[in-house]
This record gives sequence, C-alpha cells and structure tokens, in this order.
Amino acid sequence: MMKNERIDRRRFIRNTSSVMFTGAILPVLPTDMAKSESKEDSFGFLTLPYLQNLNHDMVVVMFIINSNAHSWVEFGENGFDNIACSSRDGLVDADIRLNKMILKNLKPETTYFYRVVSKQILSFDPYDLKYGEKITSEAFSFTTPKKDSGSVSCVILNDIHDRPDSFYDLFGLAEQLKFDFVVLNGDMFDYQTDERQIIDHLLVPCTNLFATETPFLMIRGNHETRGKYARQLKGYFTYPDHDEYYFSFRQGPVHFIVLDSGEDKEDEHPEYGGIVNFDEFREEQARWLENEVSKSEFSDCKYKVVIMHIPPFYSGNGHGTMHCRKLFHPVFERHNIAMVISGHTHAYGIHPPTTEHSYPIIIGGGPQKGNRTLIHLKANFENLETEMIKDDGSIIGRYTV
Repeated sequence: MMKNERIDRRRFIRNTSSVMFTGAILPVLPTDMAKSESKEDSFGFLTLPYLQNLNHDMVVVMFIINSNAHSWVEFGENGFDNIACSSRDGLVDADIRLNKMILKNLKPETTYFYRVVSKQILSFDPYDLKYGEKITSEAFSFTTPKKDSGSVSCVILNDIHDRPDSFYDLFGLAEQLKFDFVVLNGDMFDYQTDERQIIDHLLVPCTNLFATETPFLMIRGNHETRGKYARQLKGYFTYPDHDEYYFSFRQGPVHFIVLDSGEDKEDEHPEYGGIVNFDEFREEQARWLENEVSKSEFSDCKYKVVIMHIPPFYSGNGHGTMHCRKLFHPVFERHNIAMVISGHTHAYGIHPPTTEHSYPIIIGGGPQKGNRTLIHLKANFENLETEMIKDDGSIIGRYTV
C-alpha cells in the first residue's frame, strides 16, 4: 500500500466514523452506548491489529474482538504461509477477546504481510468445542529494522487527555517525517473508565493512522493511574524486557530509559482514597535504574535518553516532581544522560542544561488546541536532535546534542 493510499484510507475511516474489516463493519460507539448495543453486534473485530515491540527478529501483534474466540495471525514475506498464536504450558490461549500474538524468528530489514483471524467459540464444554463464524481482517504490513542500525527516529505525543481528534491533528504534521516508532508519553486519558474508552479514544485513532504498520509505546502518566479500570490498562499493551511500566531498550545509537513517574501528589492525598503506593513504586524503579545504567549495553551506547511523563524540573514543587528529582536526577547526572523528554505540565518548552541539571529537558504541550505539540527525535552517530512542532505546523524549537 502506497503512502497516499494509506492517507486516503485514514481520511475515509475518520469521516465515516467506522472501522472496516473483511466480512465486518463495526461502528465506533460512544462509551455510554457500548454496553447496551454490544450484545446485538455480530461477531467481529473491535480494533484493527496494532503492533508492539517491533525489533529485528520479532514483533507482537495485538487486537480485540467482541466475543470469545480462537484467534491467530497469518503472515509471510510474499503471502500468509506462517501462523502464530499465543499459548502457555501447551495450551493455546483460546476463548478470549484480547489477543497478543508474538511473531518470532523474523529476518532483519524485511517486509512482512499479515492478517488476523478469529473463529468464534460458541461452547467450550469438555470434549465438545463448538465453533461459530470465522472472520479475517484485511492485510497489513510491517518492516523489521536493521539489527545494528546506525540511526533511529520516533515521534512523541503527550497529554492528549481523552481528545481522540488530537491524534489526527498532530499526525497530520507527521506525514513527511520519518519515524521507526511512536511514543505516547502519558496522560492519553483523564482517567480509566472501561475498555471502550481505551478502544475509542486511543486504539481506533492509532490504528487508523499508523499502528497497523508502526509500533507504539504506551507510557503511563499520572492520569492513567486513576479510575476503576486503571488496574486493567497494562493488559492492552506489551512492554519489553520484564513487562513493567518501566523498561529500557536500545535502538540505533540511542539507549532509551522509560520511567513511570507515578502520581503527582502524596500517596496519602484524599484524592486517591488510600489505594495507591507510588513512593514505593518509584523507589523500586530507582533500584532498577541503578542496575540498568551499570550494564555495558548502556555505557557503551553513544546517547542515553530518558522518557518519563513528569519532568524532574519545571513542574512545580509537588510531591511527585520532587520525589522523581530526589530518586532519579542524581543517577542522570552520574551517568551522562543526554536528554530527558517529558510532558505533564501542559506548558511546552525546550530547557537547555543549567547549573541545576546538566542535561536538556524537553517538555511537550497540550491538551488544548493551540498548545498541543509533536516531538520528533532522530539520531545517528553524528548527533541527536529533537524538533518540537506546534499543532499549527510551526516549529517551536530544536535541540541538538
């Protein structure tokens, strides 16, 4: 599929407010309609497939269907000769709706085509498994990166706050940019209500725009910790290494450290009702961080970039900011962090090193129109550069290391 064809398809999907698949057309329902109408829906996909953790030899494909089923991914270089499904302890993960399939043993720098297939399970009795309708998505593609690439690029969004149209507006600025992956740097939502909110306000716009072909990282902000569905959020995404909200990975000449900065107030604040423990969680990350930066794969990498929702400076003197500063900032200073990229403040800015911090701090804006930003990061062995673009297309500024 050529780039212009992709853009036309995206505009069509946005204008018709529907998600299209082979054999099924499902409306994008408002959250308050989902429960009453979902029982009447025919068997179908609730999301297009979305990519996570794409590297030179594997990728994770995720998707959601509206009824329990047995699902798999068909893929290949020139067709769909290979099949991947999820299994544990010899049992295939059947009779589920939220699917997470790992495609392994891929070749570097290779384009693969794929589609997802689901077969509805009508009854799951011992010795009597009955299937219903089978549905197949349209075909999509992705390209694995070079194993030891000399460059990397990504785009970073933050503080969307349940405004799905902002994805379309901001990615309209990215049509001419090269990027290997997308970072969603926290506060995509105001709080977590249910699955339908995750689908309508994040997965639908992301898959319409890029996520069927380009992976994204979902980094938790303080607003993702709020609401009755916050504890289920992690299941809708895949995280490298140890499946935590904090992790590290290397791509090109950059070693990325992702931290979960937690909530912005004290754990005892009445707003949280006595059911959070973020001080301990940040302390756990600090111990992990000390170990991570001592590894040779970190020290041998040319650039070290930290991505975290709450910045350690320029975010007031609230408890979350000050606790992050106390725990993480000394490690950043000792281990030559090249850059910290954050959001949270809703006040965009590019802050060069000062006597307080030896690394630049890049803070994206949002969520109101006129204050939203897209950050483009690119690096090779000559330099590391970030460019911040305002939602009207103007360049706010650049910073080069």
